Amino acid sequence: MSGLLDGVNLRTQLVGHNRLELLLFFLDGGQRYGINVFKVHEVIQRPSLTRIPNAPAVVRGMATLRGKTIPVLDLGMALGQAPISKDGAGIVIVTEYNRTVQGFLVRAVDRIVNINWEKVVPPPDGTGDDHFLTAIAHVDKEMIEMIDVEKVLSNVGGAEIEISENTLHSIVNTRPAHHTVLVADDSAVARGQIKRTLDRVGVKTILVKDGKEAYQLLSSWVEKNDTILNQLLMVISDIEMPEMDGYTLTSKIRSNERIKNTYVMLHTSLSGLFNHNLIRKVDANAFVPKFDANDLAQAVIERIKMKELEALGIQ
Repeated sequence: MSGLLDGVNLRTQLVGHNRLELLLFFLDGGQRYGINVFKVHEVIQRPSLTRIPNAPAVVRGMATLRGKTIPVLDLGMALGQAPISKDGAGIVIVTEYNRTVQGFLVRAVDRIVNINWEKVVPPPDGTGDDHFLTAIAHVDKEMIEMIDVEKVLSNVGGAEIEISENTLHSIVNTRPAHHTVLVADDSAVARGQIKRTLDRVGVKTILVKDGKEAYQLLSSWVEKNDTILNQLLMVISDIEMPEMDGYTLTSKIRSNERIKNTYVMLHTSLSGLFNHNLIRKVDANAFVPKFDANDLAQAVIERIKMKELEALGIQ
């Protein structure tokens, strides 16, 4: 276990070039699942858990790790599968998503693999809206299922989607309806959260599922000389997405002469372990960790104000 953890620690220092490293694990049965190593704090044997009264059944209890108490969720139960053994067995993957630290109880961990995002594809058509897959990775001729953790956490505890009146008040003297935001995120839950927030701000949104789709859309606007480019306030992009990640999307935007000055904000659940040097490397304009509606709204409002000043010739 310590060797695996050492590997996790080393790999979180990697700079992405449309690549990711997955920690593979098992739930019930032989299907392998994957989680981005960037989101993993550590991997430990199942600790003693303190049950929480009236907590959802999926929350198996609280664990204290180095003085901090975190919830531990049975990932199998969260996906509608059989619960992980109740006899104290299992492994806990300690992760950070959306500014919170939590443990996911799994049956066993397997290994770490390094793959290209191009080998990661969206779930096949026809899977419906009730599944918990965000993508499928092809590893050694096997399909590794990547879980939409944002959907899991939203089902358990939800996410703050209300914007304060103070934040909304700061929209005064801006013209949000004149602006369009292109949003790229592979999580349906995340796209919904972002859209609801930007609807409250008053800007128009165009939603796509990954970086490749976002860049293709931007390129088509360039080819058609579409007037929407004049209305484009910013691109809001997740970082880890199938086929093309947010780093690569930003780099490709910067290398395209017609759209190189597009404002790009990276919006990701890679909060605690995220290295801000990666943003500077790809020349993104801003980074807002998921998910707080006020922070996201405020970042968009500030960009609107900046855009209005630019239109007046005031830098």
